[in-house]
Amino acid sequence: MKKTFNITRIDRRHESHTLASIRLCKICIICLLLGTGIWGCSDFVEVDSPKNILVSSTVFDNPATVRSALANIFYQIREQGMVSGTSGLTTALGIYADELDYYGFSDPLTQMYQHNVLPGNNTILEWWSNAYTNIYGANAIIDGMEGSTSLTEEDKKKFKGQALFVRAYVHSLLGSLFGEIPYITTTAYDDNNVVERLSSALVNKAIINDLQEAIELLEGEDTETGERVIPDVYAAKALLSRMYLYTEEWESAEMIASEIIAGFSLEADVRQVFLKESQETIWQLKPGEIIKNTHEANQLIIQSIPGQSFALTESLLKAFEPDDMRQRHWTDSISDIDSTVTLHFAHKYKANFSVTESLEHSVIFRLAEQYLIRAEARAETGNLSGAREDLDAIRNRAGLDATPARLENELLEAIYQERRVELFTEQGLRWFDLKRTGKAQDVLPALKPGWKATDVLLPIPELELQANPNLLPQNPGY
Repeated sequence: MKKTFNITRIDRRHESHTLASIRLCKICIICLLLGTGIWGCSDFVEVDSPKNILVSSTVFDNPATVRSALANIFYQIREQGMVSGTSGLTTALGIYADELDYYGFSDPLTQMYQHNVLPGNNTILEWWSNAYTNIYGANAIIDGMEGSTSLTEEDKKKFKGQALFVRAYVHSLLGSLFGEIPYITTTAYDDNNVVERLSSALVNKAIINDLQEAIELLEGEDTETGERVIPDVYAAKALLSRMYLYTEEWESAEMIASEIIAGFSLEADVRQVFLKESQETIWQLKPGEIIKNTHEANQLIIQSIPGQSFALTESLLKAFEPDDMRQRHWTDSISDIDSTVTLHFAHKYKANFSVTESLEHSVIFRLAEQYLIRAEARAETGNLSGAREDLDAIRNRAGLDATPARLENELLEAIYQERRVELFTEQGLRWFDLKRTGKAQDVLPALKPGWKATDVLLPIPELELQANPNLLPQNPGY
């Protein structure tokens, strides 16, 4: 019988980890609803602190405080954990796959680069703990909407839809990384000792169900046409089309991607794609400070040699065709003082644009991915002309001729190739492609001496297994 799952139980010895963060999150939600915040996200909190102390039964009755609570979750997603922070998926999975070489000295990242990840890896623990903290925050808002008697029905639908999107999005990343995971839909964390992992099929089903409900709730709401920092119905659909692609539900993937493509336009100039006002951005994360660069720029741009942490791999550079505008404008290079060493780096985001205003946000979903999702779905269902049309839309924007691929297998390979050069260094999408297509076993052994077939999943953090044996068994190979 299906259970209601909850955050893992942590015993006294390990209380400083997940359970502590969950308790902190509960305090955080209350603090945010009081307008105070504890993560320094002052740019997001646009409501004055109430003069009186609000009790827990009424904190979700004010739309301004709910907006603040949601904004803080988005801030946490950007600043901490796996999405966009300093230990985010872009760099960690870039070195785990074949996008980035690593020159730094972090032991957790060295393990990732060498494919020798241990269950005690602190980066893995941080991802897990912060992810479930964000999920807890989303669940608190969902519960609050159910119990609120003062918010309008329109506000309750909007806030619940956004929180459901967050819950689905974070779970989708956890599932892609760890496989079988708990799917948390409650804030009743006192029942931690009953948490168990669900099969990947059930996790994917739960994600899709949450997204379908989120879309139903957000449909008809005003879309966020400015900086697109608040997830709307299109953000939920963008994740849903990706989930349908990953679960090989081709017709559904094509249908949802088509709905998104009808509502957006590709930037004609690749140099405009990652600016914060780009017309093809579906959802992005706003810096917490007005002049703050994206983490992606700070992490990936090489300022000097020596001193670099990440550089683009030779195999990625060779993947670009001659005259590809993306290589010209989305990569750059730097040499050491003697010009004996030259390294290339990802330059989709440009650091230090301005001393007065950040011109870029961290893009999470954008239109080009939807074209490639629809191209792949169409190729898989025999609509080869439609697949070529979508593929060529991305190629032509990059200054390339139409694809010569004609047969289904040729088109699929061309689409995989296009995903590699279009979506490189974006939240680990390359790694997820290698994993879902089964190509990791073909590509990585020659590049990663430590590669094992079981590396398609990361280990469940050791401290989590010690604290909650219901999470056992550990993933194979660890």
